[in-house]
Amino acid sequence: MTTHAITLIPGDGIGHEVSRAVVRMVEAAGARTGVNFQWEEFQAGAEAYERFGQYIPDELIHSIERTRVGLKGPVTTPIGGGFQSINVALRKRFELFANFRPIRNLPALPTRYPEVDLIIVRENTEGEYSGIEHEVVPGVVESLKIITEKASTRIARFAFEYARKHARHKIHAIHKANIMKMSDGLFLRCARNVSKEYPEVVYGEHIVDNTCMQLVMNPYQYDILLLENLYGDIISDLCAAFVGGLGLVPGANIGLESAIFEAVHGSAPDIAGKDIANPTALLQSAVLMLRHINEAATADLLHAALERVYRAKQHLTRDVGGNASTTEFADSVIAEIETSPAR
Repeated sequence: MTTHAITLIPGDGIGHEVSRAVVRMVEAAGARTGVNFQWEEFQAGAEAYERFGQYIPDELIHSIERTRVGLKGPVTTPIGGGFQSINVALRKRFELFANFRPIRNLPALPTRYPEVDLIIVRENTEGEYSGIEHEVVPGVVESLKIITEKASTRIARFAFEYARKHARHKIHAIHKANIMKMSDGLFLRCARNVSKEYPEVVYGEHIVDNTCMQLVMNPYQYDILLLENLYGDIISDLCAAFVGGLGLVPGANIGLESAIFEAVHGSAPDIAGKDIANPTALLQSAVLMLRHINEAATADLLHAALERVYRAKQHLTRDVGGNASTTEFADSVIAEIETSPAR
């Protein structure tokens, strides 16, 4: 039996509930495919600070350095004050330069746009999220946007390599180079240069505000979107609405050495502890994680079980029209796994 050590960051709010549910479902799939998991669990954010005096404990950092793969639930980030985003801090610490979000419909879940299949590739380490801000004089704050040739080329190559490996046929670089001619212009030049190495992939460019309109009018015209950090953050949430919202879509932060897979929705403290949260987003992130560690059979088994539960519509949580609890949803996925043919 193969064993993988995984760093688990449950998060806060509903993070504890959805993380427990996902661990159960992943372990059930692993039991069917001969894969074992050792979970190294650590807190981050306000809960970690209360216990250890650190928002990101040293033990958590050491664990990711050791395992090189993490699964992370939602962590609350204070708005306008408090501590820095844990997500941003972890991405910078481990050079997780590629934010990867596939946007695909779940079966039998009615949405405005059926059969959407988009890939969002977002640069994850710089842009406005560099966090370089200062007060020039009282009442005037300056925030710097950083764009580098290295990071722009690296994320473009990630997108084109993914397209080549998975037979995707079109990439659009999304920008605002008509206004930010130097910074976004550099991002575009890097994308154009990389595109020349992949003649089988059609390359295009769209201005970010027009892209938002085009997506709402017709998301099917796009295949892979390549974006800077802030644009990618905004547009990936917009695209999540096509398939039912942030509670359903996965997220991955990938670097050369490590990767962290996360639910991209909030911690929903208003429903924490009620056993009603939907663990689908974190479960789909776990599927991406399994593929990343080359456990495709386990990923396929888990994803197929998830889709059968959605298709049956009998054990869905209330946010997608059902009345099942978090525990009941997980139980139904596990039941589907256990009755699937052995692999």
